[in-house]
Amino acid sequence: MPALVLLGAQWGDEGKGKATDLLGDRVDYVVRYQGGNNAGHTVVIGDQKYALHLLPSGILSPNVIPVIGNGVVIDPGVLLEEIRGLNDRGIDTSKLLISTNAHLITPYHRTIDKVSERFLGKSKIGTTGRGIGPAYADKINRIGIRVQDLFDPSILRQKLEGALHDKNQILIKVFNRKNIEVEEVLDEYLKYAEILRPYVADTALILDQALRAGKRILLEGSQGTLLDVDHGTYPFVTSSNPTAGGACTGSGIGPTKIDRVIGIVKAYTTRVGSGPFPTELFDEDGEALRRIGGEIGVTTGRARRCGWFDAPIARYAVRVNGLTDFFLTKLDVLTGWEKIPVCVAYEIDGKRVEELPASQSDFHHAKPIYEYLPGWTEDITGARKLSDLPKNAQDYIAFLEKISGAPMSAIGVGPGRDQTIVVKEFI
Repeated sequence: MPALVLLGAQWGDEGKGKATDLLGDRVDYVVRYQGGNNAGHTVVIGDQKYALHLLPSGILSPNVIPVIGNGVVIDPGVLLEEIRGLNDRGIDTSKLLISTNAHLITPYHRTIDKVSERFLGKSKIGTTGRGIGPAYADKINRIGIRVQDLFDPSILRQKLEGALHDKNQILIKVFNRKNIEVEEVLDEYLKYAEILRPYVADTALILDQALRAGKRILLEGSQGTLLDVDHGTYPFVTSSNPTAGGACTGSGIGPTKIDRVIGIVKAYTTRVGSGPFPTELFDEDGEALRRIGGEIGVTTGRARRCGWFDAPIARYAVRVNGLTDFFLTKLDVLTGWEKIPVCVAYEIDGKRVEELPASQSDFHHAKPIYEYLPGWTEDITGARKLSDLPKNAQDYIAFLEKISGAPMSAIGVGPGRDQTIVVKEFI
């Protein structure tokens, strides 16, 4: 049985946790394939709200095996705190599997992330300061620490000494910070080894065996398409590949094993951090979207920048991910507007541009071209089928589908697990 990918089609925070949770009871494995604890999913079950940062959303489904793939960078202290938090709330985390090849975030990664961001001043990226970028940089520089290194103290010491030889020079001479002692990091991380050992496995092999046995696997991305280090609004991006290609490299599952790619897209647009955002609002409408939509970052606590739906971004997500479906979220937030603007194209240097510009400079200067759709005032949070929605809401969905390039197969009308209209089953 093939796998499916679920990812963000905008700048992240689209509601992937809700979508993953919806599918959780119909899959056997949920795999987080990239990112670190710089991302977060919020899942609402009944009157309970769960904020997940490193753990896959499937951890909340009792019949699912949650997997942290090799493409994730893990802060072990954060992970163990998250596990304890769920255990304290009665959630069983014993089925969790962690790839032996996943890389670890260390104290020096966090320190360098914070001081280098401050050093950039007005040119800062908007990083969360959690060490994700520096950990990925070490991975590419081939000086990273992997989960498997925790179980060989001599190798762990050797790698820490090599990494800190250079890192301490930077901290002391460039940033005027004190050095980080090898022994301090070594002692802390060897303590994590025995706690994490029961979870660690060759996850790529296990997932391949599961597919061969007819099991269904859901590959869950964090962040979003426009934050992809290759395909996003560089340099205002994350340090990994949230796009569909990253699902393969970050899990060890080959592309021929995937048959559907689902893009999660909000009925409007948000982003956190710096970088271009053509439809961003700085008026009462922007504040209303933020307030009604509860647009505060799950991980950062930062207020999200808000704007209207951007169709060129949606079309771009379809193209670079090969999206087969959209899951439209937070439609209920738009209730109450007399007219709802939708960005259908950009104006750049006096010319109409239908697609996301390849040039960073052009994108910074892109001005949205809007079409206006009639809004609705009816409460839609109780709708469970498309026909339950007011006609104007149905027309809005149909318009987004037409200009985005993939079917809106599910629509979120509220934060709850059951507040979803399924137009076309994903499985």
